[in-house]
Amino acid sequence: MDIDSLRQLFPQLQDKVYGKTLVYLDNAATSLRPSGVVECWRNSAEHCTANLHRAVHHIADLATRSYEDARAKVASYIGAGSPSEIVFTSGATASINLVCYSFGRKFIQSGDEIIVAESEHHSNIVPWQMLCEEKGAKLRVWGVDENGHLSLDDLKSLLNPRTKLVCLAHISNVLGLVNPVKEVVKLCHSIGCKVLTDGAQGIVHTKVDVQDLDCDFYVFSGHKIFAAPSTGVLYAKKEILDSMPPFMGGGEMISEVKWSGTTYAEPPYRFEAGTQNISGTPTLKPALELMEEIQNSAQLSDNLKDITDYILSGLSSDPRIRLYGIPGAGYEKVPVFSFSVEQLHHEDLALILDKMGVAVRSGQMCAEPLMDRYGVTGMLRASFAPYNTMQEARYFISSLHKAMDMLR
Repeated sequence: MDIDSLRQLFPQLQDKVYGKTLVYLDNAATSLRPSGVVECWRNSAEHCTANLHRAVHHIADLATRSYEDARAKVASYIGAGSPSEIVFTSGATASINLVCYSFGRKFIQSGDEIIVAESEHHSNIVPWQMLCEEKGAKLRVWGVDENGHLSLDDLKSLLNPRTKLVCLAHISNVLGLVNPVKEVVKLCHSIGCKVLTDGAQGIVHTKVDVQDLDCDFYVFSGHKIFAAPSTGVLYAKKEILDSMPPFMGGGEMISEVKWSGTTYAEPPYRFEAGTQNISGTPTLKPALELMEEIQNSAQLSDNLKDITDYILSGLSSDPRIRLYGIPGAGYEKVPVFSFSVEQLHHEDLALILDKMGVAVRSGQMCAEPLMDRYGVTGMLRASFAPYNTMQEARYFISSLHKAMDMLR
């Protein structure tokens, strides 16, 4: 697969914005949808609408097979030991909250500690704050340095026998740096501490192998990797899922319901109460199949690397621009670039870029504590996907310079 054939799969790339062809650089927020995903989505809605697992009629069987095929695909894609280690949710946020309220309520006690990296998304901060307040546990912050790096020595100083969980993004949605998850897991496991990895960006920019990482939990959202919105994944080791109580009660998650008491289904169904995302979840399969094609294309890999190098150079060499998330010292940069421009407001720049047909993100990127760390109210973020071209990268840099000059 080459860049031209890939772009043909994404109809939205042909859209016009203010008379200009769309340059979509808000991929870290959500990716565009390829035609194969849209076709799967539509087919499920038009021809496979039925509740899963329960009815014996033909349509229910088709819907159930499609849903479970997606589970098997996810398990294979991330290297899980079994499809039973894959729980479907509405997104990474829901997956983290599931762990928080199921694992957390059972295993976190008063006086225990949870460590959260300073660079985390709000979804990997707020649930733990809520749990610690409820349980009388302590939340500790693992700080980042000026370059956005996390020190393993700092983590060692935070870890102690009371530490029960460390929460860390595989890749920060702001800094665009690949964190040393495998080393963190080894360190935490040496003292019996569990690790939750937020893979919302990791699933997009790395080849994930959860058994190699050895993390206890790995979560991601399908909408960031071409699948339908409201599709999410929680991977957890089987022995951990087996030990966790249900998150919600209702249909599907039960084994037997009696007035004398209820018994629960085995994982993963124990955690999938109610009517599932019948039409959306199956889109994970074609989305991940497309990502496999992309990962196997040397041309697409080289293209994205060239874009990353070009944007990194273009932003780093301009003295007016402050880039956040600097590669080096073992930290690899993915094509997610957050920055600020001296004396210019990020939203003003984003609005002007929009008029030029360039879609970028402005604001706090759901990471307000990290904004506080760097002393800014917000940033501008340009995030690239495999379907973006070097021509778009050059157009972004030239458009940014024009916007900066207009606001001077």
